[in-house]
Amino acid sequence: MQIAIITPEPQEVLRKHFLVVTSRKTIVLSFMLMSSTSLQQALHSLPDGAAEAIVDFNFAQRAFLEALGFYTGEVCPQYDTGGGTFVDYAVRKNNSDDCFVNTKSNPYLLIELKGRDVSLAEGSAGYKKTVAQLKGYLLGTQCKTVQWGIITNSVHIQLFRKHGKVIHPATTCLEITAENIDQVIGLVRKKIEQPIRALTVSVYNNKGGVGKTTTTTNLASIFTLFGKTVLIVDCDPNQQDLTSSLGMALNEGSVFQALTDRDVDFCSAIKPFSVSSRALGRELKFDVIPAEKQFAANDFDEVKLRQLLTPHTLRRKLEPLKSEYDYILIDAPPNWRIFSQLAVYAADVVLIPTKHNNLFSLENAAMAIKEFIPEAQRARDDGSPVPLPVFFNGEKTTPHQIAAAQIEIANILKQAKKEGFDLMPHFYPRYTNTKKDLHIFEVPSYANIANAAFARVPATYRDKTARDYYLALAKEYFLQ
Repeated sequence: MQIAIITPEPQEVLRKHFLVVTSRKTIVLSFMLMSSTSLQQALHSLPDGAAEAIVDFNFAQRAFLEALGFYTGEVCPQYDTGGGTFVDYAVRKNNSDDCFVNTKSNPYLLIELKGRDVSLAEGSAGYKKTVAQLKGYLLGTQCKTVQWGIITNSVHIQLFRKHGKVIHPATTCLEITAENIDQVIGLVRKKIEQPIRALTVSVYNNKGGVGKTTTTTNLASIFTLFGKTVLIVDCDPNQQDLTSSLGMALNEGSVFQALTDRDVDFCSAIKPFSVSSRALGRELKFDVIPAEKQFAANDFDEVKLRQLLTPHTLRRKLEPLKSEYDYILIDAPPNWRIFSQLAVYAADVVLIPTKHNNLFSLENAAMAIKEFIPEAQRARDDGSPVPLPVFFNGEKTTPHQIAAAQIEIANILKQAKKEGFDLMPHFYPRYTNTKKDLHIFEVPSYANIANAAFARVPATYRDKTARDYYLALAKEYFLQ
């Protein structure tokens, strides 16, 4: 190990810095904070192509960490995220009896730093590698309390939000310049200081009959078993399946008013659903926004609906409710008309049920990932929603059927690649160059799941096997 002392400029005595060069990577440790440097000064001090150690010393330590609101004792460099994997910085505000740098417990934000010699422009190889690296850190065993992650090389920066196992963009990949740096870092700081409680999930496939409603209600019930507060939204006023499956009455005007009048909120449209479970020995409940009867009227065609609504309307109306719930689940209709767009545009992530024995459900899932979800991303300013990997829902499978499905999926992936889309992570998330894993998560068929519809109660409240299936689904995608 080599240790070198870097002396700061006489006119701005800032810190004593020790540059520690190990066989793994360069670490810069800072002590004796005396004064701060502005973000613009820090940015101007960086040469083009500066290596990570220089970006760390001149930018991260001198200005960036403080601009985010973290100071001595709140910053832990080279933080072990679990299993011996280290992120450049973990930070958390101190409280009266807990100094983070001493306890290293309950980190809040992780920062993965790169040099200017690594491109973090969105879509570049360096960007993809660094995002994957950060996601691995965020899911580390020592990072269950982490809510945010940042990648930056002082040229670009992007903020990611973590909710359980779900990681999604909280900003687009933003370019940093001397002119906008205060504004950009201010935006990032505002987001991390004002965290959103709810994760909003749209359950969507452009194909009908894939179990979107069943997935929505049973996921909601599983979350309540873990003490989470949940709101589910029936966003299909024509079929109204979710509302009907719970034995609830349609809303008669309250959803219509909330979506068409800027000054009306969703409060009167929210209805409680509860059931006493003998099997679980307690009452379980979540909130529901039932389908709107008025939107199902024959005189509301697509043209008239688009005069009343924009794809962003539901997202805006749900914003005040995100501090009231842990999860907001939206059951979307199987098309790409206004109500499907309302659901997807409002989501942080999109959960996509498919059928292994239904080619159209697989093709429509691919279409949603290639076309519809990117449309929503372009219309928003935060890089969301993002699609979660597809899963097979509610059918009995055999090895022969799975092999046939894999052939069809291979054709879908091949065609998408010709069009410039890499759908492999969305169908086979465990597939790597060294591990050819073609596993797709599956919720298998079970009679009591179907029979539960007649009881107007989610199957997970009535049947242990069904509960185990949907618990596995929740753990696969959401619960850490």
